[in-house]
Amino acid sequence: MMKCGFVSLVGRPNAGKSTLLNRIVGSKLAIVSDKPQTTRNRIVGVKNYADGQIIFTDTPGIHRPLHRMNVRMVDLAVEAARQADLIGLVRDATVPGGSGDAFVRDLLGKVKVPVVLILNKIDRLAKPKLLPMIAAAHSAFPFVEIVPLSALDGTNVDRLERVLLERLPEGDPLYPQDYVTDQPERFFVAEIVREKVLESTRNELPFSTAVVVDRFEEADEKGLMRFYCSILVERESQKPILVGRAGEMIKRIGTAARLDLERFFQARVYLDLLVKVRSEWREDDRVLDELGLK
Repeated sequence: MMKCGFVSLVGRPNAGKSTLLNRIVGSKLAIVSDKPQTTRNRIVGVKNYADGQIIFTDTPGIHRPLHRMNVRMVDLAVEAARQADLIGLVRDATVPGGSGDAFVRDLLGKVKVPVVLILNKIDRLAKPKLLPMIAAAHSAFPFVEIVPLSALDGTNVDRLERVLLERLPEGDPLYPQDYVTDQPERFFVAEIVREKVLESTRNELPFSTAVVVDRFEEADEKGLMRFYCSILVERESQKPILVGRAGEMIKRIGTAARLDLERFFQARVYLDLLVKVRSEWREDDRVLDELGLK
């Protein structure tokens, strides 16, 4: 009996959804950082099993939106949850529950899709705290299952996969065996560059930056791929931070991104980065459309 269906991974920012998706599919489909709201788009990852197929959707962290961009991010997450056969609510077990968790539960309660609670980061949690947390979760929401795990080291991830597969409807696989994601290559170029920006910057700058791929050139006769990208910032004062003294910061970001891109594409890469000031881009519908936040 084959099983097949859609599982949306939802939760608050920094719960570990992207780390979990990457762990399950065995490929780095979603960038990871310690900055909140790292994931901005809906990212699909497909995992095949002997007895079925799961189509996972990683979604932006659910939070109270302050900008048009954030409104779209939360809308993407809620819509992905509505379209799923099953929801995996990923929660950071090391963070005490609060109003943010209640906000997420209220949203999911309106979606009417079965929810599996995934208590992540148990590798950082003292074991005696786990049972009371599970009991409190059961009393707060009608979860169909609760699975504690560590996306980072893989503890209990295989159990989660079995729990999800067993609860999906019967059906033949929707995608071929070698299919992994629906995201275009341009998306991964922009995300890899943005990951290096996140790694290299602090404070408010990561929230007000975006990466647009202006030009994408396939490998030429010498096997060289060329990518031309713009890093958007909102204020003139932010541009020197990304450029750095004598261009040191942008060179560091470019070198790190190029190395990752060469590993990703298994080809030599030329990467050109420009920093551009685009005032209030987080409120600009045209820019948000270009970034795939639709």
